[in-house]
Amino acid sequence: MENFRSIQPVRVEKSALINLERGKLPPQAVELEEAVLGAMMIDKKGVDEVIDILQPDAFYKEAHQYIYQAITDLFNDSQPIDLLTVSAQLKKSAKLDLSGGDFYLIQLTQKISSSAHIEFHSRIILQKYIQRSLIRISNEIIEESYDETTDVFDLLDKAESRLYEVTQGNIKRSSETAQSLVIQAKKRIQEIATKEGLSGIATGFEKLDQVTSGWQPSDLIIIAARPGMGKTAFVLSMARNMAIDFNQPVAVFSLEMSSVQLITRLISSETGLSSEKLRTGKLEQHEWNQLSVKVKNLEKAPLFIDDTPSLSIFDLRAKSRRLASQHGIKLIIVDYLQLMTAGGNSKGGGGNREQEISTISRNLKALAKELGVPVIALSQLSRAVETRGSSKRPLLSDLRESGAIEQDADIVSFIYRPEYYKIDEWDDEDQSPTAGQAEFIIAKHRNGSLENIRLKFIGSLGKFDNLEDYGSGFNDLPSKMNADDMPFQPRTLPSPNEAFGSSSNSNFPDDSEVPF
Repeated sequence: MENFRSIQPVRVEKSALINLERGKLPPQAVELEEAVLGAMMIDKKGVDEVIDILQPDAFYKEAHQYIYQAITDLFNDSQPIDLLTVSAQLKKSAKLDLSGGDFYLIQLTQKISSSAHIEFHSRIILQKYIQRSLIRISNEIIEESYDETTDVFDLLDKAESRLYEVTQGNIKRSSETAQSLVIQAKKRIQEIATKEGLSGIATGFEKLDQVTSGWQPSDLIIIAARPGMGKTAFVLSMARNMAIDFNQPVAVFSLEMSSVQLITRLISSETGLSSEKLRTGKLEQHEWNQLSVKVKNLEKAPLFIDDTPSLSIFDLRAKSRRLASQHGIKLIIVDYLQLMTAGGNSKGGGGNREQEISTISRNLKALAKELGVPVIALSQLSRAVETRGSSKRPLLSDLRESGAIEQDADIVSFIYRPEYYKIDEWDDEDQSPTAGQAEFIIAKHRNGSLENIRLKFIGSLGKFDNLEDYGSGFNDLPSKMNADDMPFQPRTLPSPNEAFGSSSNSNFPDDSEVPF
């Protein structure tokens, strides 16, 4: 026992020595902090360059935080900033002694001769602060993760929120000169000239692309309609055009339908097989072959579908950033806005739903700007459309919880199908039939004109297409086709060429005739 006691202190000292060797200091740049504060007190130009980059808590040393706060207070009051005024401000706030006194202020001004490179120095200080913030947040998350009473999904939401606050609060965009902006604009115009006049992402709907010049980066687009009008069918048709025809990565967040249901609708659109047949699986032999051949393009499409129910805006931001960094998505679709939640700690108790929708729409617009991609959000319309007289065409006032949505959106559009309301003719001069047609109404366009665009709607396939260019394709086939309707009765599994009518007397269109 005595021998054990004699060696025990040696073991403790060795352990302490190892801990000291492996100890870590928080990221810091105290010398640069001294240089920046000294430069701000000797040169007003230094204040102008730093004041919108740093906050007082960005400084590691507490005394430097007090000094910088005094400089900020003087700047906000439009007072001169020098050694004497900073000292007086610190005395006024009773922080002079905590800041090291007048002697320390004098030392700061003597350590620097000019404000050269002060912006570069301040950004290094900011980087160190962000590193310390990440360490602090990570430690808090680790601590809470060990708590068995913590809800893991609330913790994920908090983690995302805290990291986002670090990004938003500290990485600021500085203003740019007219010269640099003109150069950027000229470069973008040159890029547009090589893309056949479209400055944004082509939708595949020609008239819509002419009006909008494609969906523009950073735009929030609202597409609203009453249930049954085909909102989901429209965005799926558009997503299909972008992903397959133009090879543009698209992300679809579906809060209403499952991902398998959505992809089944796309398969119906792509293959020309009705949704009813795909749902029941009652396919003829040639239709099974048609399915396997026509679905290959869809399999290779850069299309990403997320069917998380009750998705919060925080989760959407996190998932979108991940998709943008990993797959370079060019368009985000949310189906639909009213099913989203604002997230945070609110569980829908006494909160105002209109304020929650306002938060969601504002964050969708911020997400579009942050990632530089268009964000399309589907929205429901109120029942006011149904109660109107002869015309059922939607208006901006029909948007549910419309105030913030209409304000934040760059484009507000509606889908209108008169056929749904048993209206057989369009209310135009020609009074043309409405069967199999829809109207895409652009009711608000921040950067362009307002138009009503007619589209082809194929209900059996859940598909929209260009009205004029839609040739004799799958829409000529009955929506409920059975074996007796077929022009021939295959008894064995045909080859792909036979199934799609490579012979001249077959009624099946080949690939060149199918408008998909």
